[in-house]
Amino acid sequence: QVQLVESGGDSVQAGGSLRLSCSISRGTYNLQLWGWFRQAPGKEREGVASIGVRRSTNYADAVKGRFTISQNNAKTTLYLLMNNLKPEDTAMYFCAAGTRPFAASLFARDYRYWGQGTEVTVSS
Repeated sequence: QVQLVESGGDSVQAGGSLRLSCSISRGTYNLQLWGWFRQAPGKEREGVASIGVRRSTNYADAVKGRFTISQNNAKTTLYLLMNNLKPEDTAMYFCAAGTRPFAASLFARDYRYWGQGTEVTVSS
């Protein structure tokens, strides 16, 4: 069973930066889709960034130009670099992985494995 463990969440002021990491283990060779999602209090989970087949990437409009998704060569660690953070970025951030050969996707239904989340708080 694939395991995903997020880290790097913190409390920062608006305009600051954070880098989230997601350590992926067990069965990583089957994975073809990776993504970051977030869920703010009282809101639905939303896709933030994704890497898919042929290293395609996709970003939510709200984070384009500020967030960058990447992974190490072994595809065992997924990163999310977040710059120019805004209070509306406050949420629990989750990494996710899937086994189907999709282009980068922001739809939760395309992912099979999920981490437990890491909390990001941005104050104004």
